[in-house]
Amino acid sequence: MVKIKDGFKGEWSLVIPRMIIDFLRKDFLCQSLYVTDIGFYPHALNHHRTRQEPIEEYVLIYCVDGSGWYTLGKNRYQVGKNQLFVLPASQPHSYGANDDDPWSIYWMHFSGDKAAAIAEGLDAPKNIPATTDSRISDRIALFEEIFFTLKAGYNKENLQYAHSILYHFFGSLRYVSVYRQAATYRREEPLSQNDVCQMAIHYMKEHMEGHITLGELADYTGYTPNHFSSMFSKAIGHPPLSYFNLLKIQQAAQMLDTTPLKVNQIAARLGYDDTGYFTRLFTKIMGMSPTEYRNASRG
Repeated sequence: MVKIKDGFKGEWSLVIPRMIIDFLRKDFLCQSLYVTDIGFYPHALNHHRTRQEPIEEYVLIYCVDGSGWYTLGKNRYQVGKNQLFVLPASQPHSYGANDDDPWSIYWMHFSGDKAAAIAEGLDAPKNIPATTDSRISDRIALFEEIFFTLKAGYNKENLQYAHSILYHFFGSLRYVSVYRQAATYRREEPLSQNDVCQMAIHYMKEHMEGHITLGELADYTGYTPNHFSSMFSKAIGHPPLSYFNLLKIQQAAQMLDTTPLKVNQIAARLGYDDTGYFTRLFTKIMGMSPTEYRNASRG
């Protein structure tokens, strides 16, 4: 079994063995673009890396919550929620989380014949904001499918499947507008009250890894906080932030059913820094603790 590394609280990551990388470099399906390291660091306080000696791989960092920074050449950049960047191979660099608002990041090291083309133009921060047609949660699902496929084992079929998905993942970053339009349609008629609530739920689903406020949801839908909260509560039956927690616990239950992640890793993946609070909330909503739920689902 491939071991999931756990360093930062709730972290998960994989380092692909050198023998497997040698296979990827030669395989006709994988050699153009392949992963060498991949993971997720939640609320990564004190995360910092300086590489004066360049590495051969490109480094992707996709910030989904909090903030951080990186330096490349003489330039220093600030990075916030829903931004990403790629550090070029063979160049010194440094990066880290901001102390007052540490980032949560999906990251990978990658290489291959097409890696330079994939990374072109992404060395400056790229914004991927949540909008009515955004598909952030779909993109995260692609990343996690790559990770869990590799985690399941390094047989040839797993490796080729994971690296087929890798192209889709990078396509969603390079061609954001096409990626969004591929699964949406344009609405001409005025939005109904239900449409507004569904917009808000979409925004929640696009930020499952982090924290949102009532003000953010109200701004996103174009209403005052009080008006939006009243409308949402009446239509959905729960206050907005309570419903956000319901969605997170629903996602947690799915992850307990379908992934090998530990409870603290699932809590961190869903933006809960306090595993004890997450466990109490899960128990309140589901009627049993996360561990009891996992045991019951496997019984």
